[in-house]
Amino acid sequence: MRAAQPKIPGPDHPITISPSQSRVRVRFGGDVIADTSEALDLKESTYPVVHYVPRSAVQMDRLIKTAHSTHCPYKGDASYFSILGKDGSRIENAVWSYETPFPAMKEIAGYLAFYANKVAISVG
Repeated sequence: MRAAQPKIPGPDHPITISPSQSRVRVRFGGDVIADTSEALDLKESTYPVVHYVPRSAVQMDRLIKTAHSTHCPYKGDASYFSILGKDGSRIENAVWSYETPFPAMKEIAGYLAFYANKVAISVG
C-alpha cells in the first residue's frame, strides 16, 4: 500500500456520502450475500453511485480476503474480498473496503462495496 497525501474532494472532483433511501440487496449465485436498509450511497464525480453496505449486513463467512489492493487518492487504500458460492464457485475480488479511509471519507469505514458487474445488486 502507498503512503500518500490525500486529495480533498471539491468542485473539480466532488464526492458525497449520504444514507441510502432504499433497501440494498446483493446476490451471488442466487444467494443473498448482503441485505440492508442502512447502506450509504457514495457519489463520486461523474461515476455511478456506489452502495456501501455495513459489514453487519453482509454474510462475512462467504467472503475471503485477498492480497489484492488498490489506492484512491481521495479515499485511501482498498482491501479486496472474493465471494464463495455455496456450490463451491468463487468470484475473485468482487468486494472492496476502505478499512482505514482518509479522514474526508471516514463515513465508509466498516462498510463494503460490491462490483455491480460481478454480483446482482437490487435497490428498492
